[in-house]
Amino acid sequence: MRRAIAALLRKDLLVELRTKEAVPAMALFAISTFVVFHFGLDRDTVEGDVAAGVLWVTMLFAAVLGINRLFVAEAEQGGFDGFLLAPVERTALLVAKALALLVFLAIVQLVAVPAFAILLLGPDVFQALPALLVVLVLADVGIAVIGTLVSALGIRTRARDLIVPILLLPLLIPVVLAAAQATAPLFAQAGAGPLPGRWLAILAIYDVVFGLIAYAVFDFLLED
Repeated sequence: MRRAIAALLRKDLLVELRTKEAVPAMALFAISTFVVFHFGLDRDTVEGDVAAGVLWVTMLFAAVLGINRLFVAEAEQGGFDGFLLAPVERTALLVAKALALLVFLAIVQLVAVPAFAILLLGPDVFQALPALLVVLVLADVGIAVIGTLVSALGIRTRARDLIVPILLLPLLIPVVLAAAQATAPLFAQAGAGPLPGRWLAILAIYDVVFGLIAYAVFDFLLED
């Protein structure tokens, strides 16, 4: 299974490297949204709850762009049929796609978080960076797992560009809420506060629960 996951992940990363369809669009959307917030809020800087809300709402909608494209190649070029005929576990595709989306999110955030700090953030982001990385990782895992599951479900429909956001956004509300609540103390004007363990625990539990759900139902999604 590891070899299958590695091969599928390598294929997705190479496809994105050659086509540049998902990551540049996600990064450009995030930066554009921060620019809109910069002028729309009519404030030079934001901090606390407002800063956390702006960051995570932007990351959520940027992720939707990548999630919509996650299974497009397989659907349009017969990749699903070829994978079903291959003698590998079907959950390998789930893991590989979730890892690919996780890599896409990490690359986007390498660009988006500094842009957010420059355009909007009042407190010093470097002081909060180690703790922020913990929140980013936990939230990205949740987005990747749920996004992969919803993308696999929506790719079978004609209106996938509409169906995927409709199904995805309600499922990701707990992730965004917990991530924003965990991030808010890091962006306090008085300086980065401690990470709230309760919200980190909620993120971790949500990741595990949906990871198990995705693992259990993914085979049936491929068959349908």
